[in-house]
Amino acid sequence: MKFGYTLLSEQTPARQLVTDLVAAEEAGFDYSVISDHYFPWLEEQGHSAYAWSVLGALAQATDRIPLMTFVTCPIMRYHPAVVAQKAATMGVLSDGRFTLGLGAGENLNEHVVGRGWPSVDVRHAMFAEAVEIIKELLAGGYVTYQGEHFRVDSAKLYDLPDEPVPVGIAASGGRSGRIAARYADALISDQPVAEVVQRFRAEAGGKPAYGQIPVAYGRDPDEAKKRAHATWKFSAPGWKVMAELPGPVNFEAATGTVRPEDVVENVPYGADIDDYLEAVGKWADAGFTHISFCQSGAGHQEEFRTWARAELLPALRERFG
Repeated sequence: MKFGYTLLSEQTPARQLVTDLVAAEEAGFDYSVISDHYFPWLEEQGHSAYAWSVLGALAQATDRIPLMTFVTCPIMRYHPAVVAQKAATMGVLSDGRFTLGLGAGENLNEHVVGRGWPSVDVRHAMFAEAVEIIKELLAGGYVTYQGEHFRVDSAKLYDLPDEPVPVGIAASGGRSGRIAARYADALISDQPVAEVVQRFRAEAGGKPAYGQIPVAYGRDPDEAKKRAHATWKFSAPGWKVMAELPGPVNFEAATGTVRPEDVVENVPYGADIDDYLEAVGKWADAGFTHISFCQSGAGHQEEFRTWARAELLPALRERFG
């Protein structure tokens, strides 16, 4: 397995995202991912920098660590032809270290362009068309496309990396899994969905599967538990709810009764390394090849990296490497 470092744009100022990744590269993480949001999930998270500007800075500030969006939605806020251009430019700037992670999005970030929020069936149809456009443009040459949802008129990318930018696709169920199996160079999921991973890797020839674990490392377990709750309570209702809510205030209302105990069922916290190894084991058993860690709290990143370098990463590589 490979072990990554997550830059959560919703909790961290833009400049710190860059310095955090420079330090994560030095700490020995294998790769990195960054969220691409317009809003934070919760008002108290307080940030949501434009991920693509940050990515440009990351490409110049780091030397070896791979970069990846986790994930970008190409169906409303961004036109897929523009996403392809951004990804190709990142491939050039990073010397081939960039992977474009794509997903069908959520109302929270896409409603800002004033086009409403389509039903899930329509979103998946839009997403499939968007991926087709992006893949064609990243392959080079002129692209003209006439779909039900998108049109492209004689588009071409002039700045391309030496090798096409890999495309990862987020999937957690049958429909999204089929799109991933057809188009993706890698599977992405925020859940250890063994059936989806097994189907994807069987149909896609054993390509990698990327997952993510939210964590709340800290020497004081009570403080870490409270921090886990504050950072991750928004995810408790599950994706079918998360994809539909329009703003941070709605997530706050929807999670008002979520207890710390409800959150830490799925979020390792404190400093017991066995808890983290057990959490990764669930993803390894499901067939994931890459796992990134998203540490709770912008002010707690350095302590996590120090511990990861000294203890977590060596233990993970001994067990799962």
